[in-house]
Amino acid sequence: MKRLIHYTGLAILLMLPLSCSDTLEPKPVDLLTDDLVLNEPADVANVQIGLYSAFRNIIPSTVIAGDMTADMLVHNGTFSQYRELGNKQITSANQSASVLWRSLYNTIYIANFILERLPEIQGVPAAQRSQVTATAHFLRGYAYFIGAYSYGGIPKVLTTDIATNRTIPRAGKEDILALALEDYNAALGKLTPKPANGFAGDYAVRSALARYYLYAGNWQQAESFASSVIDSKAYALDTAYATIVNRDFPGESIFEVGYTISDDPGTSTDIGLNNLFRGRREIIPSNPEILALASNESGDRFSSITFRAANLNGADNGWSVAKYGTADEDNNNVYVFRLAELYLIRAEARARQGKVIGTTGAQADLNILRDRANAPAVAEVSQSQMISLVEEERRYELAFEGHRWYDLVRTGRVKQVMPTFSANWDTKYELWPIPQREIQNNTALKGNQNPGY
Repeated sequence: MKRLIHYTGLAILLMLPLSCSDTLEPKPVDLLTDDLVLNEPADVANVQIGLYSAFRNIIPSTVIAGDMTADMLVHNGTFSQYRELGNKQITSANQSASVLWRSLYNTIYIANFILERLPEIQGVPAAQRSQVTATAHFLRGYAYFIGAYSYGGIPKVLTTDIATNRTIPRAGKEDILALALEDYNAALGKLTPKPANGFAGDYAVRSALARYYLYAGNWQQAESFASSVIDSKAYALDTAYATIVNRDFPGESIFEVGYTISDDPGTSTDIGLNNLFRGRREIIPSNPEILALASNESGDRFSSITFRAANLNGADNGWSVAKYGTADEDNNNVYVFRLAELYLIRAEARARQGKVIGTTGAQADLNILRDRANAPAVAEVSQSQMISLVEEERRYELAFEGHRWYDLVRTGRVKQVMPTFSANWDTKYELWPIPQREIQNNTALKGNQNPGY
């Protein structure tokens, strides 16, 4: 049985129909509608489901952007969009860049629809009104955050008015990030701290703020928000690292996008991670990443990949990404935030502030993760050594979760790492191109492509 939500009547130049959507885990329900409407209190829950359905396409697209633009993944198949990413010959017509862009603006548009329409609906309970409004702010803020770090400045779409949205120029990256922060703060303290699986809560907002401030270089705020999640004890690291590879919704999952056996995007050539990593093996782990995960320092994080000798052939190294299983396995979901990332955010923030060793230093946070992974403990090191260790720990712990490219660019390390990985690397790839179709359709974007494309 196919589950689809069609959003007609919400036309926007930057928005295309969702490719596949559904309600969320753990108890999905069918929803088939011709129009996304918000005219009475009974419509509110369905509109919120529509927002989550749009949002969840962002996350697998970000995995592709974060790990294949960098040095974690290589092309092993026939699709040109992944060949471009793997060969570092990305063009403005790249389908992956277009899919992420559309996913961002699908989410932004539906969030705007909620923020415009919900105040006009009488009879909605105050608690529900507050929660849905906060969700719209949070998911819109996340979309703008990813957009800013993927493309740089992008159009700031704050309305559903078609005439207004037809020609919106790029806003500056800092302007977009300021909007994301404003949205995060509008959601802070307004959501259930730890909601049902598949929904964002206040700890997800705090996690987003911790990541936001880490990227911005505000180490004190990054440490503070990471600590607020860690110290809450609402989540605990799973005993074995393999649990976060092999299971949906493990104990440390703060927010993840969920799929069911019926709607798992296994056949999608754009966002179907199980199809791309496990079915077709269109994308496989790079040799440097295999060596990193196989090192003693990685420990049990080696379970993120799996080997099959029958796959060895030419450039095929025989390895596959183990995360994101097939449709009948219990690991189809994709993480947005999990507790281990918060330890890594706090470790880096502490190291940048000179808090290197001891129980309140970066050393303690890394050793918590290394102990779980059965990897050797970090000894006393210098500040610069600790910062390098945190980078490597993120490479082990967060492999194939979409962080690597963003990490290398934000730290300035991309200029040292990527040219040694690919002779085709160019500084223009520190941002993805604005999709050519958007430039053709939006006259305000003409002549304003990212440099080099």
